[in-house]
This record gives sequence, C-alpha cells and structure tokens, in this order.
Amino acid sequence: MSRPSHLILIPGLLCDEALWRHQIDHLRDSLTVTVADVTRDDSIPALAERLLAEAPKSFALAGLSLGGYVAQEVMRQAPERVERLALLSTNARADTEEQTKTRSGLIKLAEIGKFKGVTPRLLPNLVHPDRMNDPTVADVVMEMAERVGQEAFVRQQRAIMARKDGRADLEAIRIPTLVLAGRQDLLCPPKVQEEMASRLPNGRLVFIEDCGHLPPLERPRATTAVLRYWLG
Repeated sequence: MSRPSHLILIPGLLCDEALWRHQIDHLRDSLTVTVADVTRDDSIPALAERLLAEAPKSFALAGLSLGGYVAQEVMRQAPERVERLALLSTNARADTEEQTKTRSGLIKLAEIGKFKGVTPRLLPNLVHPDRMNDPTVADVVMEMAERVGQEAFVRQQRAIMARKDGRADLEAIRIPTLVLAGRQDLLCPPKVQEEMASRLPNGRLVFIEDCGHLPPLERPRATTAVLRYWLG
C-alpha cells in the first residue's frame, strides 16, 4: 500500500487544531495535513458528512475522542475513501445511561449561561498528573475550550450522546488501523482500547506511558512518531 498524500486530523470535545500542533508541524514534511471542523453540527453523521464534503478523494484519517466517533462514522459512510485509520483515546460503545445524564446536566448549565469550558478542577480527568502544572498542556487545554465556546460545546455533547454502538462495525474495517491511547486515560481506559483493537481485522494497539486522554498534546513526540510509522 502506498503512503497517503493527505492526512485529516479530527479534534476531540472542546479541542481545536492546537491539540495537533506538533503533529501538523512534523508530519507535513511528507504529506498535506488538515484539521476537520467539529464545531458546527450536532450529530455524528452530520459531522462526518461535512468532513467528507470538504475532504479530498482519498486520505488517511486520525481522530481523538469525539474525533474518533466521527472517524468511525466516516468509515460507515465512505470506507472506500480512507487509506489508513487511527483511533486515539476513543471508544466504539454508545453512551451509558449515566454518561448521558451527566452530559444532559452539562448542556443545561451551558444553556443558562454557566459554561466554564475546561477548568483546573476538570483537568485531572483529561491529563496525566505530571502534566497538570505544565502550561504547554494545561493552558492549551483551557484556551482551546474557550475558543470552541458554549454553543459548539452543546452541539458536540448532543452529538456524542446520540452516537450509536459501533463495535460490530469495526469488524468491517480492513485498512491498517491504529488504536492509540494514554495508559492512564481515565475517560477511555485501556480495556476500551483493547476491545476495539480486538475487533479490527488489521488493527494495531499502542499505549503511551505516563499519559492521559490527550496524547497528541501530552506526549507529542511519541504520538507523532507512532503516527509517522502508521502512515508509512
């Protein structure tokens, strides 16, 4: 299989292209790198449709968390266009009842003007304890959330809440697929990654040590190195 000429990166909830800054800067020496917009639609199918409408004919695709849900939907809608797939810090299951209840509460708070983005109180759920006081991680996370903003946050949460269980769909993905996650990810723990990788016919599972939910930002060099190997 030839090396892809275009890579599309899909951010997670309350993230933008700053999540992928190291990967953009270090992978564009050998291919075109673009970042998908996940702020304008309130369903996973609509987010995938927008990506496909703006994408080249064929491409490699990497999505983190919410971006991973969108990437899986792209594989349902147009699998013939994707040359390689990377699912980072994500999940193939639908929301649990408890998760949906939590998201509904956050939406209500946002709708009455109490959206606070990512605060220092929420950071431990996203990043490894060693990164908590690192401004190149913590500050970037909070700045991204502020830029994405309240309205897009509500749309993103609605999209996540309504996503389908896609575990069976993974079995139809035949292209080289990377499942990558931080070993200490609290939101999508190792057992979730192992489940996805076990269902992928051509899947490879990689854990990055001392890392939480945001490997591209927390462990940028390691993440970029793994992605470069996957692309090759």
